[in-house]
Amino acid sequence: MTSGKDGGIATSILQRVMAMALSLLNNVQSRANTQLHNIFSGRFWPAPSASRRRMEAGVIFMKTELVDVSPTRKELKIEIAAADVRAEYDRVSDRYARIASVPGFRKGHAPRNIVRQRFKGEIRGEVLQQIVPQAINNAVTESSLNVIGEPDVHIDNNEGLDNFGEQPISIHVHVEVFPEVTLGQYKGLELTRRVRPVTDADIDEVIESLRENSATLQPVEDRATQTGDTVTVDFQGVFINPPADEDINVEDVDVVLGGDGVVPEFNDNLSGMRPDEAKTFIVKYPEEFTSKGLAGKEVEYTATVSAVRVKETPELDDEWTKSLGEEGIESVEALRDRVRENLTQHARHESESRMRNEAVSKLIAAHQFEVPETFVELQSQQMLQSTVLDMLRRGIDPREQELNWEALRDALRPRATEDLRGSMLLERIADEEQIKVSETEVEAEIALLSEARRQSVEQVRAALTKQGGERSIADRLRSRKVLDLIAENAIVRDEEWRDEEAEEQPTELNTPLESQEVAKSSAATGGGEAQPNEGQS
Repeated sequence: MTSGKDGGIATSILQRVMAMALSLLNNVQSRANTQLHNIFSGRFWPAPSASRRRMEAGVIFMKTELVDVSPTRKELKIEIAAADVRAEYDRVSDRYARIASVPGFRKGHAPRNIVRQRFKGEIRGEVLQQIVPQAINNAVTESSLNVIGEPDVHIDNNEGLDNFGEQPISIHVHVEVFPEVTLGQYKGLELTRRVRPVTDADIDEVIESLRENSATLQPVEDRATQTGDTVTVDFQGVFINPPADEDINVEDVDVVLGGDGVVPEFNDNLSGMRPDEAKTFIVKYPEEFTSKGLAGKEVEYTATVSAVRVKETPELDDEWTKSLGEEGIESVEALRDRVRENLTQHARHESESRMRNEAVSKLIAAHQFEVPETFVELQSQQMLQSTVLDMLRRGIDPREQELNWEALRDALRPRATEDLRGSMLLERIADEEQIKVSETEVEAEIALLSEARRQSVEQVRAALTKQGGERSIADRLRSRKVLDLIAENAIVRDEEWRDEEAEEQPTELNTPLESQEVAKSSAATGGGEAQPNEGQS
């Protein structure tokens, strides 16, 4: 048994050993002496002894036992020979003796046993840092393991720590490995192609959206406000029930009378007003109001109208179509033809995408192998981060939501596992088919992204650098080639379109009132609303 102090030293040593082991396992093919040379300055090394040369050559006498815990989890039981422990113990002790200052002795002349007593923890730690990672590295190589993640290292015999060289040191290591993916059928899959038809109603909808985007807000001066107007208002609000210390004071709030989500009291009281007029009224917010800071509360508002504008949508005529600035679009008919062409092209792309998704789903269903837990955790975390970013883009503060984040991450795990299984299958097929991606193909893809995003190639490349660089482009192109190969070798059946994917809508989360700036859009509507472009009178 070790004392409490020694136990603490052992824990500290073990942590350092695990860090060293992880560093080595990140590149199991590299030799240990190269790794170790990066840690200690070469001036401290003595002329290598036979034992040292043997260790630098990656040779440690040890016994290794491999235990299969699961297809992705392995346990290595390692016993390091006492002779190797003793040789390294002597080498480290002698180095400390040469450079250490010990009271009562000239520098570099303290006996080895005195140095070992004075620098017990440091010497023992360095010995373990030298021999344990190398032993783990050797065991991994010997067992032909493709290790991922961080090893979990445990030292089994404390006696071996206290008595270096007198008996072996026994450790066991838990590691995760890539699973062996045995490919089944991936050619000759039966797939279905359904192309969404393009109707006149679809074209009308797109053109109407273009007209809405071209709409302008024009000032209203000759009448009072009415439904459909955009009214700009300054609000001073006092919480009545329950009272609150801070009042609401916001300026230039745009309220679309009769618009989606506008509280009825605002529609009623702001209708019939003119610029510079003021009115006081009470709003009783419903319990389910989207802004938590206002939900269930009663507020007395004094509203002062500063401007009234009405949305004007351009006429659907040739003059407007020319104003869009699209090459070759000189008439409404030409615009309809272009929209039909774009929608048809999009429908084809959508059909191919669905067919490839079907292929991946069938591959996953036919290849149910274990996915490493490290990957699942990372993928789940990234998906959770994407959810948070999406909330922020929608103006929702994740910190204000009453969500069980751990439960949400757990709920994402099945999808994360399936996504990873699909990616690993595509990678395995790419290896099987020896599919490569050239530098020319990567450059061509970057050029396409540059054109689609209307950014320079340099801007796209800079953005890619933050997202994993051009390597991510190559990986995506490689997966695309695999899917192309699967589609080319599939048995494709063309069928009539049906929208079998009733897309899941994200759960609507209440928008919190975290500041008066938020109140500018939420006090009257409970959320932001896109406004038309400002127009000149």
